[in-house]
Amino acid sequence: MNAQDKAQSLSDLMETVPNITDHLFSNAPKAALTIYSQMMPGDGVRPEFTTWRDEQWAWRNTIAVHDQSYHMQSLHVRGKDALAFTQYLSVNSFKNFGIGAAKQLVCCSPEGYLIGDAILYRMDEDDYMVVGNPATTEWVEFNAQTLSYDVTTELDPMWTLNKAKKREFYRFQVEGPKAWELLEELNGGPLPEIKFFKSAEINMGPHKARGMRHSMGGMPGLEISGPWAEYKDVKRLLQKAGKKYGLRMVGSIAYFTTVIESGWWAVPVSGVYTGQGTKPYRDWCSAKNAAMRMSLGGSLYSENIEDYYVTPYDVNYGHIIKFDHDFIGREALEAMADKPHRRKVTLVWNADDVLSVMQAQFEGGEAKDKPLPITLPLAAIGRMPYDKVTDKDGNMIGLATYPGYTENERAMMSLASVDADFAEPGTEVVLYWGEDGGGSRSAGNIEPHKQVKIRATVAPSPISRAAQSSRSDIGIKRGSLSDV
Repeated sequence: MNAQDKAQSLSDLMETVPNITDHLFSNAPKAALTIYSQMMPGDGVRPEFTTWRDEQWAWRNTIAVHDQSYHMQSLHVRGKDALAFTQYLSVNSFKNFGIGAAKQLVCCSPEGYLIGDAILYRMDEDDYMVVGNPATTEWVEFNAQTLSYDVTTELDPMWTLNKAKKREFYRFQVEGPKAWELLEELNGGPLPEIKFFKSAEINMGPHKARGMRHSMGGMPGLEISGPWAEYKDVKRLLQKAGKKYGLRMVGSIAYFTTVIESGWWAVPVSGVYTGQGTKPYRDWCSAKNAAMRMSLGGSLYSENIEDYYVTPYDVNYGHIIKFDHDFIGREALEAMADKPHRRKVTLVWNADDVLSVMQAQFEGGEAKDKPLPITLPLAAIGRMPYDKVTDKDGNMIGLATYPGYTENERAMMSLASVDADFAEPGTEVVLYWGEDGGGSRSAGNIEPHKQVKIRATVAPSPISRAAQSSRSDIGIKRGSLSDV
């Protein structure tokens, strides 16, 4: 039994391990891609259906269907205070939040550090549903139990934690330049006008479904949801009718590369490990919670876990912060508002440097003297991969996450948050690849290697021109979902 299994709470764990950063590094999976390829198990999601390249290509050129039915937590928040409660947890405004609409739920610690974000659906008058990664849903659960709001929560766990092995709803993301044509065919006629993050009832052949205007890669399409009992029937309908349009089901390997093109910082290091404001949360967290089981990996190493934290400003959420309501972290974010902030960008890796790393795998010598192999399409080491970014003189200017390749951009890339002076497209920076300990920090779960420098060029986030155009068309500022 390891330390996190013995500990009664996150507070206990942090008292027993020498350093929380080292503990999170030691949680790294034995294979970089394993944790992603196994996150969407179930009856219908494979690592690949055709190939990950073909599936990436589909969301830009034909139709891609992302099966989101398995890997996300769903948490109902019900009660007469449900709106006030969720608004208190989020930095953005929930004005004009009608039934059938959705909002981004952006949660911060009292110290102003990002805990995570999710999608909040308004299901009914006093019924809201949080859908996202466990760090966010668990923060909502904790606050529902400890704050004096009249709310209850009900969790529909992700598949790996779901003892019933069924979900309340299926959820398919259908997107691509031919998606609208397919959806209108299945609807039996033109679709109703649906604005971004709004929804309407549509037909999926003989079945009724909820179609919400939202996409993973910024392409035209809808998120389709309905009762779990109809999951297999609706999936078969999509596959059969979509065949003539070139529809591709997207496997888990390609699915997790969508964040690179769309620019979503999906799993930040939650700002819950330090600060008096989150001490009650650390006391509440047990070994079953994400904060104790997440894994760190990459070239960025600091004993101070706060060096991995980001604020909403650092990931381009500054424009959605609204000080028109009280929320957790408001005072801290107000104090930061006029100070310099990092900016979220895309880093495009130098192709020659990438090929040099790959070439080393075909040469003689010991593994410890070679760079860490770059796994395609996602080269993440750990659930939270963080790499160090410097200027050309070696001065630290930021951090990067989600190192990966997409067929659509034909490039190896990372999302990054860098000092504003280095955030302009075309700026040349340096990304460090591989652990500074040569693999020793990850408890032997990755092979020995030497750390190397890779040149990179700053590009916009999202890098996808399709995503930029889509967001511009609906009034969304580059680099975030929207003020919705």
